[in-house]
Order: sequence, then C-alpha cells, then structure tokens
Amino acid sequence: MSLKSASTALVTGASFGIGLEMARELAARGHNLVLAARNIEKLREVSRELSSASIRVEILQTDLSQSGAARALYDELKRRGIKIDILINNAGSGIHGHFTDMDWQAVSAMLRLNIESLTELTHLFLRDFLEARAGRILNVASTAAFQPGPLMACYYASKAFVLSFSEALCEELRDSAVTVTALCPGPTHSEFQKRAGMGHVELFTRFSMKTRQVARDGVQAMLKGKRLVVSGWLNNLLVFLIRFSPRFLTPKLVYSFQSGRLASSQKK
Repeated sequence: MSLKSASTALVTGASFGIGLEMARELAARGHNLVLAARNIEKLREVSRELSSASIRVEILQTDLSQSGAARALYDELKRRGIKIDILINNAGSGIHGHFTDMDWQAVSAMLRLNIESLTELTHLFLRDFLEARAGRILNVASTAAFQPGPLMACYYASKAFVLSFSEALCEELRDSAVTVTALCPGPTHSEFQKRAGMGHVELFTRFSMKTRQVARDGVQAMLKGKRLVVSGWLNNLLVFLIRFSPRFLTPKLVYSFQSGRLASSQKK
C-alpha cells in the first residue's frame, strides 16, 4: 500500500538543521506534520511557517536523551488520536574530544538519544505500520557509520549502529509494505557542529553540504522505499574508497581531520 500525500509524518529533532529542512520538504509535498524537539519556541516558529489550510502541524516538546521520553512521546500521540504514517528519526547529537576527557553523563545522554530512543520509537511505530500494512521509516545515520572515528568515538559508533540496525530491519521487512531507509549525510551546515564543539574542524569548514539538499535526498529515498542513501557525490566517493582503505589507516586519517582544535590548543 502506498502512502497518500495527506499522510502524517513525525520528525524528531525538527527545530533546526536537517530535521527542519525535512519538515519543509514534507510540507511542500502535502504531508501533515508532528514536530518534536526540545526547543518549544523554535517549534512554534516552524509551526507558524508551515501551517496552512492544507497542512496540519502539531508540535511536541520532548528531550529524547532522557530515559522514558520515547515511550512518552508515543503515548502522547496515541492520547491525541494522531496516526503516524511516516517516522523520521532525525534527532541526534555528538561530542568531540578524547573519550577519557568527556563527561560520562553527556556521553550517556548522547547514546540514549542516538541509539536507544531511535530504536524504541522504531519498535513502537513499526508495529502500528505493520498492522496498517503501510509506513515509512527514515533513520538518519551518517557517513561516520562506515569507519571508526577517533575524537568522536562514541558518536561514530552510534551511527554505525543506526546504519546496521536500519539495513537489517529493511531485510526483515522485505515482504511487507513497510520500508526502512538509512540516510547517511556527511558534514552538513547546521547547528550540529557548534553543539558538538566542531565548528573549527576542517571537515565542516571546507566540505559541508547544504541541509536542504541532504533533507531532499533523504525524503526522496524514503518515499521510494530505498534501503540506503548517501547524500552528495563526494560523500559517495569517500564511502566507496573506504572499502579499499587498510583497516589500520582509516582511523589515522579521521583523526588527522578532526584533531585541529586539539593540536592548536596544545601549542598554546
């Protein structure tokens, strides 16, 4: 069963960056929206921007880095009687630096957001989608999923989980009308790098893509039921080349790209 344009999409992390642009892309295609994020004021701005006579926009304030938040979000939608047809697990965060220097509470919250909440929301909504015999799930992974990432060890590992999890589910669901797509963007212009402490990193300062293009690539691939999409020709090339790079060399290359700030601070 194909989705109708009037279907409703839940977008997590919808207040900025890729999530915001995905909301705009879906609204332009005629989908109703449920937007979830921590920043309620920003969500209200987005709602005012996207609401129209033909588009219904609901907003929900939630912090998916907190235990129990995913279930609470699902239960609130049930309480409101809102049927979700598209689930976009976009919310995520990263931390830059040496693992041993990181605050454990911050690391734990990141892993709950990037892995646990994404997995729980998928588990909850997937059952509804299978019962309805229709549904689309888009999980935002990253090109970071294809290799280890020194100075962002836990973030890279969390995105590797998202990619592996999504591709495995896609195979499990191949005989159903429900699809799971993994979107793997590379460095992208958004607030992510600022929040992760990576505004200085060369990967972001020189090679970032526009959030609008990444969002469009992800939404298009999801609606077509594709298993995986890597956004951008350069990112596709890099992912391809990683297959042929010696396993010991890849972490060294990643470290060299991401160590700019640490190296400069050590000189002071």
